[in-house]
Amino acid sequence: MEDILRPIYQERASQPNTLGILIVEKKDRKSPLTDTFDTVLLIIVKQAELPVFIKHYTYQGNKAAMHIVTEAQIKDWLLLGSNRKITEWLLTGRIIFDRNEYVDNMRTELRDFPFYGRKIKMGIEFAKLIRRYMDGKAFFASRHFLDAYNHVVHSLHHLARLAVIENGFHPEVTVWNQVKQIEPEIFKLYEELVNSEETLEKRLELLFLASEFLIHSRIQVGSSHLTEIIGQKETWSFQELQSHEELQFYSVDLSVMIEFLIEKNVIYTNEIETKGKGIYHRYYSVKKV
Repeated sequence: MEDILRPIYQERASQPNTLGILIVEKKDRKSPLTDTFDTVLLIIVKQAELPVFIKHYTYQGNKAAMHIVTEAQIKDWLLLGSNRKITEWLLTGRIIFDRNEYVDNMRTELRDFPFYGRKIKMGIEFAKLIRRYMDGKAFFASRHFLDAYNHVVHSLHHLARLAVIENGFHPEVTVWNQVKQIEPEIFKLYEELVNSEETLEKRLELLFLASEFLIHSRIQVGSSHLTEIIGQKETWSFQELQSHEELQFYSVDLSVMIEFLIEKNVIYTNEIETKGKGIYHRYYSVKKV
C-alpha cells in the first residue's frame, strides 16, 4: 500500500516546507478514525495558501485521502479540540517522513500533555459546557424539552471532555469509553439521560440537579485559566478580555462564562461612571490572593 502511495508523498517529502508525513490506516470496517477511507495520508507543512487541502484517491478498489495541513492549523485543532481525530492520527499514525524529529517531538508533547496546555483546554471546554447548560435550562424552563435535551447531551459531552483533560489525557473520538474508566459518575449520568424510561421532562429535571453539582465541583479547574488572566491587572473591560490572545479561543462562550462566574462569586463587577447620568461602564476583576 505504501509503495502505491509513495509517488504521491515523495515529492512533498523533498520540499523544505514539509515538516512531517504520516500514514493512518483503517483499523476495521466500522472504525470512524479515517472517515470511511482505507488510508489517510497526513502531510504537515510550515505554510500554505490554504490551512487545509484535501485530495481523494482510489487504488486497487480502496480509497485514500491526502490531508495537507499547516502547522498553525494543527495547533489550533489540538488546542480547541475541534478536530478530535487529529490527536489520534498524530499518536497512532505511522511516520514515514519526519524533518528534524518534528512529529516525534509533537508526539512526546501530546503524551506529556503539559499542565498549562491542559489549563487552556479545560477553560475552553468549561466555557462550552456553561453555554450549553445555560441554554438547556432556558429551553427547559420554556418547556421546549427536545431542544433542552439536545443542549444537555452536548453539555454532558463537554463535561466528559473536561474530566478527561483534568485527568491528564487527551479526549479521544471514543470519549465516552474513556469517561467510563476515568469518571464513571458522568458516564452513569449520560446513560440515565439516554436510556431511562422516565418521561423526557423528568429525565431532564433530574439531570439538571445532578449536573449542577458536577459543574459546581469543577468551577475552580474550569475557570483557573480565565481568572489567572483577569488577575494580571486590576480591572478589565469586556472588549479587553475578548481581545486577549488566549481568550479569543473562548469565542462567543466567553460572555456567558463570565456571567456564570459572577453569579458564583468567582469574578466581580466594577462600575465606573460614564458621561451619561446613571450609566456606568462595567469592568471585571478577581480577588487578589
